[in-house]
Amino acid sequence: MRILMIAPEPFFEPRGTPFSEYHRIRALTSLGHHVDLITYPFGQGVELTGLRIFRCLRPPLLHHVRIGPSWAKVPLDMALTLTAIRRVLGGKYDAIHSHEEGGFIGVLLASVLGVPHLYDMHSSLPQQLSNFQFSSSRLLARALGWVERFVIRRSKVTIVICPQLEDVVRAIDPSAATVLIENAPGSGDPPLAGGSAKIREAYGMTPATPIVLYTGTFEAYQGLDLLFASARTLIAARPDARVMLVGGHPEQVAQAQAEAAAAGVADAVVFVGQRPAEEIPHFLDAADVLVSPRSRGTNTPLKIYQYLRAGRPIVATRLLTHTQVLDDEVSILTDATPEAFGAGILEALADPVRAAALGRAAQELADTKYSYEAYLDRTRRAYAELFREATPQVAGGVA
Repeated sequence: MRILMIAPEPFFEPRGTPFSEYHRIRALTSLGHHVDLITYPFGQGVELTGLRIFRCLRPPLLHHVRIGPSWAKVPLDMALTLTAIRRVLGGKYDAIHSHEEGGFIGVLLASVLGVPHLYDMHSSLPQQLSNFQFSSSRLLARALGWVERFVIRRSKVTIVICPQLEDVVRAIDPSAATVLIENAPGSGDPPLAGGSAKIREAYGMTPATPIVLYTGTFEAYQGLDLLFASARTLIAARPDARVMLVGGHPEQVAQAQAEAAAAGVADAVVFVGQRPAEEIPHFLDAADVLVSPRSRGTNTPLKIYQYLRAGRPIVATRLLTHTQVLDDEVSILTDATPEAFGAGILEALADPVRAAALGRAAQELADTKYSYEAYLDRTRRAYAELFREATPQVAGGVA
């Protein structure tokens, strides 16, 4: 099939939704489909057999776009719409596949063409306003809620990346066809043997230094303030431990450094900044504990799937954002308080036998439920549903 895909993000950039889009395209092309991607004028080039990339014009004075909602997206999405219209006028497509707010554009174009529309739902649009602390406007939230309902009700299939989003879809349209496809392949590679020695040498740590590792963005919902506050409990009991953070733009790192200093743990926190995706397995190999202190939101963090494959003990907050995937058999889940989170990290360091058992269980979960084969089967299911083919059996279950 020839698919027009609309992605209102920089493509490619090493962050959540672009990772997901990349692996969605990779799966579709491996299944024999051809994808024309309409995306922003920013990002790295990607070469995949069966993929063509068409970038919209760059509005004046815009040179990048931040993660999450922003006013910069308004002119960018207008330019994206014009590019999508040009592609529709210039080529024949069998379906339109849209991500995030691009679903609004996709639904309208699919209606004009008389082809089915698939909505790839990475998050709830109105929830983004609070997750990213973008706006408290009820009017804006209602507008985005209307857009979300409009897109879901007019899409033949909706892909959701976590169970909570399926609940959102069902509340809007109980009869909606949904397929749950977790972002496991887009999370990155497992630890690379030998990486520990390189990382510890590069950052002045001995082989015995306990390393508590966080990877990911530095957005407010990630809970880094909780991590810094909990580090006081950690350092009081294990002054030799170090908390290492991989990620963050330079201005975000500077702000986080100030927060760590205000918490009194600056000497125990190591900021690495953003690193290429291929370097992350080195950091995972060096880690004794992996942490996800996310304090709000409901989507499962992309990092969790990479953490599972790492075979290291995971400490995370006992919130829906984590418990959709994690439980007490594969991780240490704690209340979202500094004392509880710090105690969870200490528990992982103090009991190597249990820590190793948790790591093995996590790895087994990743190798079964969140395998690439299951991901590919679910993608096949979504498109079988889109084109009303016979539905194949799906590994790991389908919503």
